[in-house]
Amino acid sequence: MRVVILGAGVVGVSTAWHCVRAGHEVTVVDRQPGAGLETSFANAGQLSYGFAAPWAAPGMPLKALKWLMMKHRPLVLWPRPDPAMLGWLWRMLGNCTAEAFARNRARMLRLAEYSRRAMASLRQETGIAYDGRSRGTLQLFRKPEQLEEAARGSAALAALGLEHRLLDAEGCIAAEPALALVRERIAGGLSMPGDETGDAHLFTRRLAELAADAGATFRYGTPVAGIVTEGGRAVGVATGQGTLRADAVVVAAGSYSTALLAPLGVVIPVYPVKGYSLTVPIEDEAFAPVSTVMDETYKVGITRLGDRIRIGGTAELAGFSLRLRAPRRATLEAALTTLFPRGGDAAKGVFWTGLRPMTPDGTPIVGATPVPGLFVNTGHGTLGWTMAAGSGRLLADLISGREPEIAAGDLSVSRYAA
Repeated sequence: MRVVILGAGVVGVSTAWHCVRAGHEVTVVDRQPGAGLETSFANAGQLSYGFAAPWAAPGMPLKALKWLMMKHRPLVLWPRPDPAMLGWLWRMLGNCTAEAFARNRARMLRLAEYSRRAMASLRQETGIAYDGRSRGTLQLFRKPEQLEEAARGSAALAALGLEHRLLDAEGCIAAEPALALVRERIAGGLSMPGDETGDAHLFTRRLAELAADAGATFRYGTPVAGIVTEGGRAVGVATGQGTLRADAVVVAAGSYSTALLAPLGVVIPVYPVKGYSLTVPIEDEAFAPVSTVMDETYKVGITRLGDRIRIGGTAELAGFSLRLRAPRRATLEAALTTLFPRGGDAAKGVFWTGLRPMTPDGTPIVGATPVPGLFVNTGHGTLGWTMAAGSGRLLADLISGREPEIAAGDLSVSRYAA
């Protein structure tokens, strides 16, 4: 089959890899000059399989109000006449029930665990290198009440079969020795030993090279005008360089997928949630993180990437704006300097922002659409790299007419029609 994939981010490239390995003739189209140059470019650097859970949860509305009042607030909401944002927030609020949270988390963990296995297979098959580390992640609590809340949720993690450890301050320092400098700021932590870290952009670029070597074609610098249909079926993609005919079209264009699908009557509740990162050179390895520390107070991840430290976080709802805002940088700098004050020089950091494509229920949209020949792979939010390998393999199976290895019906856009 001829498969055209829209988007050369980590999700689109992973889909391309698995499709070409399944024997399809694959073409990837992206407006950027290379792979992984938008949301995949400078994310927080985590493969957080164990933390795959929706933002919409019981108690979240109250937490969100508190976050909005913080100086270094993890949530930023710009009041604007945006019906898409208001509708997305309303639907997210509707998912903040115990029943919806349990359902959505189960979906996300199913895909995350499948992605863990798919990523391991991909590494074994290709030997791909991306500044990766398999030393787990540490969710760090500055306040005793945060540790107490994590302890209450420990039974749920155990019931889901997720390996984890609750740590006191000394346990956190044993896992991340550089934290000894700030012992007084640590109440405890939650360790997820099975999680991993690495450079998502490097991974995406190298996987694109492997896919090209296997036969995939990448058309960079090629804006998409729209999806072509004939007789109600998707048959190609219109670009400035002509029409690319296809037997299957995959929309993996992140937050921009919504606009590409709308003219065909496929409505997906994906909204851009803006995130920021700061990448700084390591000043002293002895005082840098070993793996990833997730600061629960600021909702910021601090990750070791080779000779760099990546600090990533913030959820800003501001439409498709890519403006770099100084207060968001200040939050990232505060997280770094209060936990790893001698690890890196924040003043030398490279500041970046990207748009995370998020669904109101947290679960990505992976699967077929009501339009024959048209598939979607988007809406992964902050877990794009975490879920990319599994999402790509799952979609390749669906396109190939094979039975997926995990249940997939409730991952498609059809769940919103219900």
